[in-house]
Amino acid sequence: MNKYKAFFGFTKTPFPQKIAVKNLLQTKQLLTVVSRMKYAVELGAVAILTGDIGTGKSSALRFAIKEFHPSEYIVFYVTATTGSTIEIYKQICAEMKIELKTQSKGSLIKTIKSTVLEYCSRKQKPILIIDEASLLRIEVFAELHTVMQFENDSDPRLPIILAGQNNLIDYLQYQPSRAFASRVVARSKLEPITQSELEKYLQYHLSLAGNNQKLFTEPAIVAIYKLSGGMLRKINNIARGALIAAASQKSQLVEPDHVQIAASEVF
Repeated sequence: MNKYKAFFGFTKTPFPQKIAVKNLLQTKQLLTVVSRMKYAVELGAVAILTGDIGTGKSSALRFAIKEFHPSEYIVFYVTATTGSTIEIYKQICAEMKIELKTQSKGSLIKTIKSTVLEYCSRKQKPILIIDEASLLRIEVFAELHTVMQFENDSDPRLPIILAGQNNLIDYLQYQPSRAFASRVVARSKLEPITQSELEKYLQYHLSLAGNNQKLFTEPAIVAIYKLSGGMLRKINNIARGALIAAASQKSQLVEPDHVQIAASEVF
């Protein structure tokens, strides 16, 4: 399969599953998302990032983290599970490298908050990012705001960024989640890219891989858009597969038939 790279003269794998932050295409949508996150962090509040599977939430988080310079910020990144409130607190403690002496809920909260204050005393602003937050139980949302309360809730010290699928917003509208939801000051929803954006996206990634030629025909681009729905992850998989299919047929251009072959291999 790797013969397609030599066929098209690629120096790197095109449309990789994970791309370096510095190589992310800085779209208007991405920059807007990051701007809202930075606004929430400045206020010590909560930012919400939602989007369907494959729209680029993880990439947006990685790009945002780059914007928080380690000389001023310390970022704690947790991937949510369906576990209890105590479990998410234990995850946060593990990310903060806290050695637990007890596992009671009250002690965990106290330990997290004292650690936050310790970082603040060193002139480092903590940020908590919880990815896959749509997996969290309602009971977690009902209590998560307690780790943000300092000086009788008048001194915001721990901004939180939650990222998850679109149903995350639904969870925040339940009555038990109101106290946490009231701290949300920025909401972003990543949308699939448009067909016009797709052409630019494909060409950008071809160039990153070492080929500046226009390898995808217009009908092929239309086919990729229809079959991917504008979802970045699916675009990457179909585009890479289409290049492989074209190379196997010694075709210098990717045509709709090659796209169809690639699409039949992915979900």
